[in-house]
Amino acid sequence: MGCNRNCGLLTGAIIGGVLAIFGGVLIPLGDNLISKAVKKEAVIVNGTAAFQNWLVPGSSVYREFWIFHVLNPSEVMEEGAQPKLEQRGPYTYRVRYLPKVNVTESENGTISYMLPNIANFEPDKSVGTENDTLTILNLALVAVPSVFPSTFMQSIINTWVKSSNAAILQNRTVKEILWGYTDPFLDIIPLPGVKSFVGVFYPYNETTDGPYTVYTGTEDIAQTAIIESYKNKRTLSYWKGHCDMVNGTDGASFPPFVKKDQVLRFFSSDICRSIYGVFHSQQVVKGITLYRFVVPREAFAAPDEVPDNYCFCTDLEISQNCTVAGVLDISACKAKRPVYISLPHFLHASDSVLNSVEGLSPNEEEHETYLDIEPVTGFTLRFAKRLQVNLLVRPSTRIEPLKKVKKPYVFPVLWLNESAVIGDEKAEMFRGKISSRLQLLSMLQMALMIGGSVLFLAFMGSYFICRSKKLK
Repeated sequence: MGCNRNCGLLTGAIIGGVLAIFGGVLIPLGDNLISKAVKKEAVIVNGTAAFQNWLVPGSSVYREFWIFHVLNPSEVMEEGAQPKLEQRGPYTYRVRYLPKVNVTESENGTISYMLPNIANFEPDKSVGTENDTLTILNLALVAVPSVFPSTFMQSIINTWVKSSNAAILQNRTVKEILWGYTDPFLDIIPLPGVKSFVGVFYPYNETTDGPYTVYTGTEDIAQTAIIESYKNKRTLSYWKGHCDMVNGTDGASFPPFVKKDQVLRFFSSDICRSIYGVFHSQQVVKGITLYRFVVPREAFAAPDEVPDNYCFCTDLEISQNCTVAGVLDISACKAKRPVYISLPHFLHASDSVLNSVEGLSPNEEEHETYLDIEPVTGFTLRFAKRLQVNLLVRPSTRIEPLKKVKKPYVFPVLWLNESAVIGDEKAEMFRGKISSRLQLLSMLQMALMIGGSVLFLAFMGSYFICRSKKLK
């Protein structure tokens, strides 16, 4: 009987050991199965989950705009006083809901497409209407010293400035500010190439961005969604050195198997450059575990702090010999118009930039840009892209309304938050088609290893206790 009991305990221990070993063996096997499952669904090929998510956004994308209204216009125009600003908003538009167009698959493992631009006003998500009138910077007037640096040309242009009664500030509706209006000053300039229609995002509606060409991942899964070219080029012709490269993806997805220590690079045509995100925290959205990556302070740091940013420093005067952080001069891609991009409320900007105006209150929770990514597949399932549009205001001895400007400074016009979270239908598809399978396989691995180990230890412990009693 003792022998039978000992044999039974040994048999149980052996079974437990086999199960534990089998669970361990399943790890590389399971990883291989997971890899195959992900590769099957993550490549951008018609019929995969990635293609469905890539072709049409998996949720509604909204752009919320906050416009900076000037509270002391008389003092700014007559005395060159520091502007006191108050943000008004949000004025919300639904964007990015149309599928990609001109989709063309190539034999070299790439796929090309155009992004359609459209924006529909959402009254229920806005504080007012598109006809709300705000006091803002005169977009056309303040651009003159940058577009026409010659004092001779400025003297000539000043004649048209005075005849149109143009001032440094103006009253415009939300719709005009965002999407465009006929500027009375520009409308009377008889110079070739001068367009009279101007707006912060003009032209936008019913235009397209691209073409983009990205790798599908069929030949190398690690290249999935990486941009091969933008507008048929690998560089932008705006910057010097590595800053001019088109790097990473378009931000909608990344190659599978994202790690926390990775730097995720993505390109944004809105800011005319590639940028990057670093791991911040772990999030759970609709039952799906995600990694949050944020655009760090270092991305907009001054070159004297982050030397790699040297090629984003293009104006030694405004940047104070490349020591000013937080603003990016993108005039090279805006037809020389003095457009500067920053994070909202000059988040992470130098004090000299932030203190040039009144009324801003930067904080990371409201103003940082983040992407929440499902790490196994690389899909971006929630994001908030936040940026601020500013114009450089320069003094001019030849342009009447600019004579009162005391020194050059960056003037905020508006900031936006483009955001989305995966919809319920897509989330259910994601959980059912991808996440649940991966979790089931992982749980099986762990159950076999833990259960087998427990059985092995329990039976072996019982066996040795039984043996020691028998020896006594």
